[in-house]
Amino acid sequence: MSQFAQKSVLIVDDSYTMRRIIKNILEKIGMGTLFEAGDGKDALEILHREHIDLLVTDWNMPEMDGLALVKAVRGDEKLSKTPILMVTTENAKDDILNALRSGVDNYAVKPFTQEVIEEKISKLLGMN
Repeated sequence: MSQFAQKSVLIVDDSYTMRRIIKNILEKIGMGTLFEAGDGKDALEILHREHIDLLVTDWNMPEMDGLALVKAVRGDEKLSKTPILMVTTENAKDDILNALRSGVDNYAVKPFTQEVIEEKISKLLGMN
């Protein structure tokens, strides 16, 4: 059984294809329950309804983007401790610093490998 088997992850990306890629990686490493949302607004509804151990979010999305989602999660007493991994094409140093200052715990630039995602998630969930 995987060390991640009991964990639940919410994948937030407006791209169905990118959600599939991330979901496939998480399934390969043995992640437990996977939830998906196409934007930050839907993500917040799921976060309030389900127990989520890790939030993996894109930055650029309609309705509510990743940074707004991160700020909403960090500002919510019930959700504020949820580890957040941002996966995005935004790779400028200023963007990364902005995301980290907003409350992102770790950052992966697209395209990424399964190894990169697994390593970052292991660190976020304290399993390395």
